[in-house]
Amino acid sequence: MTLQKQVLIWTVSFAVLVFFLWVFSSILLPFIAGLVLAYFLDPVADGLQKLGLSRLASALVIVFAALFVLVLGLVILAPMLADQVSKFASDLPNIIQALTLRFNEFAPDWMKDALARSGADIRGSVSEVAGKAAEWILGVLKTLLTGGLALVNLVSLLVVTPIVAFYLLEDWDDMIAKIDSWVPRDHVETVRMLGREINTAMAGFIRGQGTVCLLLGFFYAVALSVAGLRFGMAIGLFAGALTFIPYAGALIGGVLAIGVAVVQFWPEFWPIIMVAAIFAVGQFLEGNFLSPKLVGKSVGLHPVWLMFALFAFGYAFGFVGLLLAVPLAAAAGVLVRFALQQYLSSQLYLGTAEEPEAMPIPVSIADETGTPPVPHGQRPS
Repeated sequence: MTLQKQVLIWTVSFAVLVFFLWVFSSILLPFIAGLVLAYFLDPVADGLQKLGLSRLASALVIVFAALFVLVLGLVILAPMLADQVSKFASDLPNIIQALTLRFNEFAPDWMKDALARSGADIRGSVSEVAGKAAEWILGVLKTLLTGGLALVNLVSLLVVTPIVAFYLLEDWDDMIAKIDSWVPRDHVETVRMLGREINTAMAGFIRGQGTVCLLLGFFYAVALSVAGLRFGMAIGLFAGALTFIPYAGALIGGVLAIGVAVVQFWPEFWPIIMVAAIFAVGQFLEGNFLSPKLVGKSVGLHPVWLMFALFAFGYAFGFVGLLLAVPLAAAAGVLVRFALQQYLSSQLYLGTAEEPEAMPIPVSIADETGTPPVPHGQRPS
C-alpha cells in the first residue's frame, strides 16, 4: 500500500471518529466516563489479581468500592459543597468591595494619585465586575443543574458508568490483545512502540496527575476548613482540581483563599498567614513528594498545549470533550514527536550527501572543433 493511500485511510478514519463524537456527544458521557474510570483503576485490578483474586472478582470489588465512595460523597459532601458555592457566588460582590476598601486603606499615595489622574472609578468598576462575575457563576451553576448534569444524565452517570467500567475492567487485557491482533504485521512493532509511549503519557497524567489532584484537593479542603476559612471546602477542592495545570491550582486557589481570609479575619494577621502557609505547604508536598512519585517526567504534555486541548475539545464536544481532551492530547503529542523524528531523519530534511554529477554538454552547442564554448566573462585557457 502506498503512503498516499495510508494517509487517506487514516485521515478518513479520523474524520469519521470526529463526526461520531459530534453526533453522539449528548449520550456518550456515561460511556466515556466509564472508559476513563476503567483505565484509571486498571492497575488496581492487576494488583488484586496478583493477590489471588480473579479478574471478575477484582472488577466487582473495585466497582462496588467506587460506588460506595461516590454515594458517600454525594450524601455528605455534595450538599455542603453546593451550599458553599452558591453562598460564595452571592457574596462575591461584597468580598471584592471589602478588598477594595483594604486597598484604598493601605495602597501607597503615588498609586492612588495615578489612579485618580487616570479618572478610573475603582469602586464602580469593581462593583460592575463583581456583579458580572456573580451572575456568571450563578449562570454556570444553573446550566450544570439544568443542562449537562440534569436528572436523566445524573442517573445515567450513576447507573451506566459503573456497568461500563465493570465490563471494561473485566475484559481490559483481552481487548488490548484483540486490538493488537488487528495491527498490520509489517508495522506491528512501530505501533506497539507508539502505544507504549501513549500509554506512558496518559498513565502519567490521568493516573498520576489525577491522584495528585485528588490528594491536594482533599488536603486544601480539610486544611482550609480547619483554619476556619469561609468557603474553605469549595476553594480547596477547586484548587485541587486546577492542579493538573502547573501552578494554576496554587495560584488561583491561593488568591481566592487569601482574599476571603483578608475580608474575614482582618485585622488579625495570623489566620491570613495560616491560609497562605497552607498553599505553601501544598506546593512543597506536590513539588517534592507527590509529583515525583506519582507523575514523574513521563507526561510530556506542555501546559499550553493541555489548556488548548481542554478549551478546544470542551467547546466542540462539551463535558465529553473535557474527558477526552487529555487522552487525545497525550496521543497527539506522541504521534507528533514520532512524525518529527521521522522527518529529521529523512532525506527531505537531511538532503543528499552525494556530489551532483557534471551536466553533459550537448554536441549542438560545441564549436566546430568539438571544444565546449567558453562561458561569458571567462578567458579561454
